[in-house]
Amino acid sequence: MSNTSTLKLKGFNVYQIETGESKPPVYSRRDYYKVCIIHNNCIIHYADKSIELNGHNLFFANPHVPYSVELLSPNQLGYACLFTEDFMAANDRSGMLQESPMFKIGGTPVFPLNADQAEFVGTVFRKMIDEGATDYIYKNDLIRNYINLIIHEALKMQPSANYVMHKNASSRITALFLELLERQFPIESIDRPLRLKTAQDYANNLSVHVNHLNRSVREITGKPTTSHIADRIISEAKALLQHTEWSIAEIAYALGFEYPTYFNNYFKRITGTVPRSLRIKAV
Repeated sequence: MSNTSTLKLKGFNVYQIETGESKPPVYSRRDYYKVCIIHNNCIIHYADKSIELNGHNLFFANPHVPYSVELLSPNQLGYACLFTEDFMAANDRSGMLQESPMFKIGGTPVFPLNADQAEFVGTVFRKMIDEGATDYIYKNDLIRNYINLIIHEALKMQPSANYVMHKNASSRITALFLELLERQFPIESIDRPLRLKTAQDYANNLSVHVNHLNRSVREITGKPTTSHIADRIISEAKALLQHTEWSIAEIAYALGFEYPTYFNNYFKRITGTVPRSLRIKAV
């Protein structure tokens, strides 16, 4: 049975990364969440940024953000745990997985560890490996608890400034708008096109007047609502052009454009180039 089949069957997999003994499993698709502790120097190319890692680090990845790892040292050492959303859903009643800063799009995916933190997290990974090999009837629950323990350890490392306190109504409505905007993405199927496309759509969904939404968003962010929506649509368009084989017409439809010409004009107006040129560059 392939590693991908095993992951889909069990909902999770955990393993040690150690060059020279065994190579980590290679999965054909990234339709899973990933948590790993890395002890070697490398560069993680995550979304539109590159992060150089030295020493001990925790890295969180979700299936919606493309990434790759570039090794800077000959040895690859650490532990990794892969799991599906369905696996965690059994005890994720609070929605912690989707709301955690490390898994949210635009959140913090990397957490440097000191020696004591690295030893503690490494111990948790080893416990998961040991537990995964047992016949304990409730081992899935135990594995989920171990994953949540690692997530909580990372949350405790978050600077207090990263936690948003909504001081007024404008701050709150803006936060709700930005969260709702992110929830529209990624676009995973041509059969499920973008649902909310205009400021009025978001205002209706949030049960506020569109003028109130626009004033609040501009007050807090300095940018109009339409700019946030356009930036996110263009960001998704670039990802679809670079990471899928969908035709430009299919991408246009998936992003809510009735005709490809409308999408081409929209893309060119904001980026200064046409979608086709980005796809040629990516190839």
